Amino acid sequence: MKRLFSVSVVVCLLAAMALVAGAAEPPVRIGLSAPITGNYAEYGQNFQVSVQMAADEINAKGGLRGRKVEIAVMDSKGDPKESALIAQKFVEDRTIVATIGDFTSSCCLSAAPIYERAGLVQLSPTASSPDFAPSGDYMFGIVGTQDAEGPFNAKNIAKDYLKVTKVASIYINNDWGVVTNDRFVKALRPNGLELVAAEPFMEAEKDFTAVLTKIRRANPEALFVAAMYNEAAAIARQVQKMGWNVALFAPSSVFSSQLLELGGDAVEGLATNAFFVLSDPDPVVQKYIKDFEARAKRFPNLHAACAYDSMMILAAAIEKAGFDRKAIRDALAATKGYMGVTGEITFTPVGDVVRNYKIIAVEKGEWVVKKGF
Repeated sequence: MKRLFSVSVVVCLLAAMALVAGAAEPPVRIGLSAPITGNYAEYGQNFQVSVQMAADEINAKGGLRGRKVEIAVMDSKGDPKESALIAQKFVEDRTIVATIGDFTSSCCLSAAPIYERAGLVQLSPTASSPDFAPSGDYMFGIVGTQDAEGPFNAKNIAKDYLKVTKVASIYINNDWGVVTNDRFVKALRPNGLELVAAEPFMEAEKDFTAVLTKIRRANPEALFVAAMYNEAAAIARQVQKMGWNVALFAPSSVFSSQLLELGGDAVEGLATNAFFVLSDPDPVVQKYIKDFEARAKRFPNLHAACAYDSMMILAAAIEKAGFDRKAIRDALAATKGYMGVTGEITFTPVGDVVRNYKIIAVEKGEWVVKKGF
């Protein structure tokens, strides 16, 4: 009986020790704010797939400092108000050590003051507003900004690739759209290009006939469409329906398989820029593409790849700094020369990056690389 009692005590002690050890090693929780539903759902779902892929790969190698990574996903619906509410929930949850998201610049800017006050990293894969990263010490963006993309679209796409001189712009009337149009327009005159019309439209707009008719009267040779894939596809279809033969080009926001599906032959020839392409021969990039396709049943786009790199960069910072929110911020800010699937990433002093773009265009229903610079 004494021996049985001793064995029981040992078993209980071992079980208790295992429970204590397990309790001492909770998962590393990363918040993900993204439009899982709503107008920008494909972007948000791509975020979720890529971030979880990265987390699974990290966990398969033992996690971060011996702790598993857990992704806490919340749906912003692409609504800045929802993003702010999510930010409040994340900052109050002390188990969240850093966050990834949101998708649009408007959502990111809405949430930024909340993250900044609480000292919690907000790393956006896709916010390209030049105002985002400088808005606080805890804000970071890896897609590049319109300060670089706007001039590229003016010089390299409009002037050099399309070889036009008279252009017009149609842009979504939100934080991102206004800045995107502004940086593009400012780069026109220095490149010998003339702006003949620039017209905004409201979010959730469906019928662009009136504004397109107004722009058409100015007789542009090319139309710059500062919008997301769903609006850009609708605009292209309505341009086609009008029988208007005008070249279309856009910022990288339209780089999506959904644009091809929704736009059909109306988006044939549409040009944009990217720094991630499916034809990249790098084995690391090809593995990412293959793994993403296996999970999502579609090919990844630029934004999906940026989300993957966001998780991996954040993981490198946590591995270096530990789990303190400020220490993670400091390690992230010091990131230089990180090689991700989207290329080399080095944060500038304000927390954004400088990218090297390629021109891509729709040919026979597929995205094709035209020229790199």
